[in-house]
Amino acid sequence: MKIALLGYGKMGQTIEKIALSRGHEIVLKIDKDAPAYDISIADVAIDFSIPSSAVDNITNCLNNNVPIISGTTGWLDSFQEMKDLCATKEGAFIYASNYSLGVNIFFELNNHLAKMMANLDQYDVNIEEIHHKQKLDEPSGTAITLAESVIEHTKNNQWELDKATQENSIPITAIRSPEVPGTHTITYNSSVDQIDIKHTAHNRQGFALGAVVAAEWIIGKKGVFTMKDVLGI
Repeated sequence: MKIALLGYGKMGQTIEKIALSRGHEIVLKIDKDAPAYDISIADVAIDFSIPSSAVDNITNCLNNNVPIISGTTGWLDSFQEMKDLCATKEGAFIYASNYSLGVNIFFELNNHLAKMMANLDQYDVNIEEIHHKQKLDEPSGTAITLAESVIEHTKNNQWELDKATQENSIPITAIRSPEVPGTHTITYNSSVDQIDIKHTAHNRQGFALGAVVAAEWIIGKKGVFTMKDVLGI
């Protein structure tokens, strides 16, 4: 499989190593300020760039019939536009806030716990995420995905960064610390006890492996998919 890497930072470099170990070929390595390139030489593109580049990267792939796996966060105000373009072009597109196989299981645990907590008004929920200092967006896309799942099933109707200033709002604390790949904790707290679920990434390899698995899966498919489709969960 011929892969284009759109974004060649630490994540792109880790994806490259895993893709090569699985027998794939890297035909493009594109970082910011790169010269013009022909995306059509790739069988699939994996985008871990920056928020300001993501929409252009996805658009370029869909316009050239190249399936695109996007892991860049911070651009989702244009998500529906990209889904519509994918439908128009009959392309293939996966966006995930986190490609780690373990995190996607964690998403399902969070969803199930939120359903169980739906009628227990004595509990307040909050989310904490910790990432390396190079991460450009806060809160993380993963934290937002977790919050949206809680909002879907409980009395909460929004999230806020750092402190909840509104009723039924979920506070998300974003901490930036050197060399932390990603830690996410959901806490339900009452006057008598506390319930926590937590996912801790030890390195970037889990995120990178999931992105390569998604790229392998999407070949030959048409439509907009999620990691739930890739993992069959």
